Amino acid sequence: MIVPAHSNGNRRIVLRAENAWKSYDEGAVPVLKGVDLEVFEGRTVALCGPSGCGKSTLLHLFGGLDTPDTGRISVNGAEIDRRNLLRLLRHEVGFVFQLHNLIPDLTLAENCLIPSVAAGIPRHTAVARLGELADRTGLRHRLNHRIQKLSGGERQRTALCRALMNRPKILLADEPTGSLDEQTSHVVFDLLLEMAATEGITLLMATHDRQLAARCDRSLEMRDGTVCEHAHAR
Repeated sequence: MIVPAHSNGNRRIVLRAENAWKSYDEGAVPVLKGVDLEVFEGRTVALCGPSGCGKSTLLHLFGGLDTPDTGRISVNGAEIDRRNLLRLLRHEVGFVFQLHNLIPDLTLAENCLIPSVAAGIPRHTAVARLGELADRTGLRHRLNHRIQKLSGGERQRTALCRALMNRPKILLADEPTGSLDEQTSHVVFDLLLEMAATEGITLLMATHDRQLAARCDRSLEMRDGTVCEHAHAR
């Protein structure tokens, strides 16, 4: 049974999983067991559960980084396939990982500009966008610093800038505060919510932190390879 996207005016459903199954090692390790889920545009949704329950796998399916064994995964009304995967990755979805996945030998600015190059965005447009994001995340003074010179919080803010460079309307965040101390994690999460609100972004975030999850519009729980709703969802 699909976990419904709570009705909210004329908002569209932008993320949909229909009976999605996923296993590894030729079926020996089942992870997702018929997941059904709908998420409305512009909502912030937390996906909770212990390590190994399938949170990251579900995010990877929505981001086109993996494919279901059976079932359907749709983004903005279109099922993900080879024909639309590049467009999805370049223009529609941004991804923030727990371990930022930045290139250490490049500067903050160079890391953030990579998605715009892949998407063919003119350099002057990309540089202007980077300046805007750097100002909003407090990183303007660090643009020319290499990644290894940045703190953990600065690296995650850089990863957020990179994910938002091409103005995606969907942001998938996989434990984005999991490697940070409590104070820094709240700073990064505050920024995630602020950017989602001001840019009209749908945020689906995997997290172990239930205090952070409670601040989202919805809180979902992954149990035994399926998804269910938490009582506080609004």
